[in-house]
Parts: sequence; C-alpha cells; structure tokens
Amino acid sequence: MLFNRTSKETAEKKAGIFERMKKALGTTKENLVSRIEAVLASKPVIDETVLDDLEGTLLQADLGVRVTDRVMEAVRLQHKKQLLSTPDDAKQEIRKELLKILEAGSTRGFAANSASPQVWMIVGVNGTGKTTTVGKLAARLSQDNRKILVCAADTFRPAAIEQLTVWAERSGAELIKSRSGIDPSAVLHDALSAASSRGMDVVLIDTAGRLHTKSNLMLELEKMRRVAGRKVPGAPHEVLLVVDATTGQNGLAQAQEFMKATGITGLIVTKLDGTAKGGILFSICQDLKIPVRFIGIGESLEDLLEFSPESFVDSLFT
Repeated sequence: MLFNRTSKETAEKKAGIFERMKKALGTTKENLVSRIEAVLASKPVIDETVLDDLEGTLLQADLGVRVTDRVMEAVRLQHKKQLLSTPDDAKQEIRKELLKILEAGSTRGFAANSASPQVWMIVGVNGTGKTTTVGKLAARLSQDNRKILVCAADTFRPAAIEQLTVWAERSGAELIKSRSGIDPSAVLHDALSAASSRGMDVVLIDTAGRLHTKSNLMLELEKMRRVAGRKVPGAPHEVLLVVDATTGQNGLAQAQEFMKATGITGLIVTKLDGTAKGGILFSICQDLKIPVRFIGIGESLEDLLEFSPESFVDSLFT
C-alpha cells in the first residue's frame, strides 16, 4: 500500500471509502448492473435470446468490445456447462470476470521507494482535472508524513500555476514555479535540483494539458522524461495519466496514445461521480494492462481515493 496506517485505521477507512464509492458510482451502477439485472430477469430461464440481449447491454455500458467479448465468452461457457441456472449465477459470473480484468491491471505496484526523490509525472488532456488532481495528491502524500515538492511545469496556462500555489499552501507541500511561457523542462530541471538539495521524498510534476493527437506536444513530454532521468536515476518513476471518466471510450483512445509517447505506468480516473461511463476503467485495464492508481469521486480533498479493484466492483454489484 502507498499509505501507512494501523489495521484499525485501515478497516475504518476502507468501510467509509466503500460507502462513498457506492454513492458516487450510483449512475454507473444504474447504467451497467441494473440493466444487466433487468435483462436477466426478462425471462424465466437464461437462453440465447437473453445472452444476446446481455451482450448488447454490456456494449452500451462503455465496457468496449474486447471486455464484452471476454465476459460473454465466460458466461456462455458456464451456460453451456449448465452452471448458470439463475440470474444471480450469471450476474456473479460477470462480476468475477470484471474483477479479474481490474486485478490483472493492478498487479504492478508503485515504483520501489529506493530512489530519492520519487519523481511522478502527471499527464493528460485539457479538462480532465489534472492540475486539481496534482494538488490533491500533494495533500494526500503530505498527510503520510512525506516531504512533497510540486513542480508547476504547465507554463502555458497561468491559471494552473495559481491553482498549484493554492494547493501547495493548503497541503504544506513546497512549490517550484516560474513565469508563464518558460520552457517546462527548465522548470523541471530546477525543481529536481531543489528536491535533491532539500531532501524531498516525492516530486509531483504538473505537465501542460495536451491533445493526445498533437505529436509536437508529445515530443515535449519525452524531453521532460529525459531531463528527469538525467537528474534523478530511474526518473520518472511514475507517469500517471489523468482520464476523465465522462469521456467514455475516448478515454481509451487517449490512454493508447499517451502510452506510446510516455510509457504510462498508471491511471487516475476522475469525475466518476455522476457519470454513467465508469465502465471505461474495465476497457482501459483490459486493453492496456496498466493499473488504476487513484479515482476521483468528487471535488473535495477526500474524494481522491487510492484504487481498490475489489471495492470498485463490489460497490457496483452489492
């Protein structure tokens, strides 16, 4: 785990997080699980018509073709073996396959803590909540008695620097920034020099939002990776892509392009509260085999949660 807590604190925290997650994912649950239940309850027995309707429901719930094919293959196999006698049997088989998908993506843990400082690049397109997420991460890590330095490398947007300044003050993190329009790699270089001299534990780099289709901006990210690697061995240790859940399958296209350009190590999925498209998590994990690290279920500091595949699936199916 990323955060150190006693077993009692962990249990209490987990229970509270689960209830909040259930509430936040209510719309996704309605779009996915409630519709699954309606299809399965449409006939007294599960037959091919029901299975065909079930397949269409999964596709409409932003699970994507590959996830739907995998789930339906498992369901049809169990049906062929006459092991699906009730709607609940089918629902549990779907739940099991979806959990497998998320767990397969989450087997890669956080980067080892041997390097100092840890360097995390936060990337994504405009409008995903990237800068706010950097601020929330700084606050969460600071609460775990880590010395955090935030690098304001989104030099194209003055508002991003202003946002991070506020978050750094709130979280107790230190901030390295420069004037708008400066080369982001130069700001990064200064930030990593400062982090090493001040004994920082983690450096969070807020990069400029960019369209995943703009090759010149992607090349700039690669330059920043090289600068980081020259200053700190093995850096960046994490490259976290912020994906807006409300974009649905477009989020998968973004992840694929960022994966090619920057070697994404994990995802932060934001705006899950109130969207029916939370199923995109399964699609990204299935296609790219990268873990979801954190999820955003609201606007407050406490609404950035460390991701648990089991809790996520349980919050949908319970």
